[in-house]
Amino acid sequence: MMPQAVSVSRLNNYIKRRLNMDDKLQKLLVEGEISNFKAHSSGHLYFGLKDEKAFISCVMFRGAASKLKFKPENGQKVVIRGHIDVFERSGQYQLYAESMEVAGLGDLYLAYEKMKAKLSAEGLFDERHKKKIPDLSLKIGVVTSPTGAVWHDIQNVATARFPSISLLLYPAAVQGELAEKEICEGIRYFNRVKNVDLLIVGRGGGSIEDLWAFNTEPVARAIFGSELPVISAVGHETDFTIADLVADRRAATPSHAAEMAVPSLADMEARFSLMESNMKQRLNTALKNRRQLLRKMSESYVFTQKDRLFRSQNQDLDLLRQRLQKAFLGDFEQKKNNYHLLREKLAVLSPLNTLERGYSICLKDGRALRSAAEAAAGDSVTVRLCRGTLRCIVNESEEEQGK
Repeated sequence: MMPQAVSVSRLNNYIKRRLNMDDKLQKLLVEGEISNFKAHSSGHLYFGLKDEKAFISCVMFRGAASKLKFKPENGQKVVIRGHIDVFERSGQYQLYAESMEVAGLGDLYLAYEKMKAKLSAEGLFDERHKKKIPDLSLKIGVVTSPTGAVWHDIQNVATARFPSISLLLYPAAVQGELAEKEICEGIRYFNRVKNVDLLIVGRGGGSIEDLWAFNTEPVARAIFGSELPVISAVGHETDFTIADLVADRRAATPSHAAEMAVPSLADMEARFSLMESNMKQRLNTALKNRRQLLRKMSESYVFTQKDRLFRSQNQDLDLLRQRLQKAFLGDFEQKKNNYHLLREKLAVLSPLNTLERGYSICLKDGRALRSAAEAAAGDSVTVRLCRGTLRCIVNESEEEQGK
C-alpha cells in the first residue's frame, strides 16, 4: 500500500522537531568563511558559512549581533556558537548564530567553557560564598596595570564621589605571560598585609585573548580564597569572564566598580540630612503627643479633685489605726495582769519571805548548805539573814543522825 500523503508544512514541522531533539545540533561550534553577508535594517545578520567543500546558511538575530566586538565581512574566517533549526516556510535548515568570534579563538572558548563547568561544579560561583561589599570603605586596593586607563578611571570616579578616599595600587600586568602570576600576587598581597577594606581587580576591554588571564584557574582561585571582598571589573559591559563569576560582585566597567566601592559623599550628606530631618520631625511629634497627654492628665479627676482622691483610703486608715490601738491596749492589760499574778506567786515561793520569819541561809562558796556534813571545822561560811549577812568560821560540825 502507498503511504498516506502529508502536507509540506507537516513534513517541515516534523523535520524541525527531529532536529531540535538532537542535542549535538543544539550546541555547536562551527568554523568557516563568511559569504553573502548582509546586515538587515532590523539589526539581524544574514550570511553563509563555507569551507572548500560545503556551504550552510546562517542567521544572527539583533540581540546577539549587538554584542559583537567586530564587524563581520565577506571572506572573514570566524567561529560561530549556535544551533541548527529549520525555517519552515522555505524548508531550509540553517545555523542560528548565538555568538561569533574571529577564527582561531575556538580553542579558547572551549577552554573557557571547560574551566567554567569545572569551577561551577566545585561551587566557586555559589551565592552562599559571596562576601558583602562594605557600605563605606576608606581604603581600597586596586590590582591592575598602572599605565592603563582603568587605574585613572577608578581614581577619577572614586575621588569625585568621596575626596578623602584612599586608593592603593598593586601594579600588575593584565595580559600576556606575566598577567596570571602578577594578578594572583596582588590579591594575595593585600590579603596578607590587610591594609585595605576591599579589592577591585580588573582591566579595560579587549578580545578574548586579551582578557584570558581573568579566565584562568589560578586567578579564579585567588579571588575565591580572598578574605577581602572582591569586585571584578574586567572589560566592557558585554565582556564576561570567570573572574566575574567568582568575585563577590561584578562591575560592568572599571568606572562602575569605583561607583560600587565608593559611596557618594554628596548622597551620604543628603541622606544624613534627610535622616536628621525625619528624626527631628518624629521627636517633635512625640513631644507634642506627650504634652497633649500631660495636659489631659492634669485636667483629669485625679488632679482636679485630688483632695477627694484619698478620702476613702484615709477613712480606712483611721479605722485600722483604731483597731490596732484597741488590740494593743487589750493585749497590754492582759500582759500586765499576768505579770502581777506571777509576781504574787513568786513572792509566796521566794526564800526571802522565809528569812522575814527569822530563818537564815548558810552559804559555802556561794552554794546553800543543806547538811552540816557539807562543812568542816575551820571552813569559812556566809550566813544570809533577812537584813545583811554574817561571815563565820565553823568551830564544829555535827550532823543529826537519821536525817
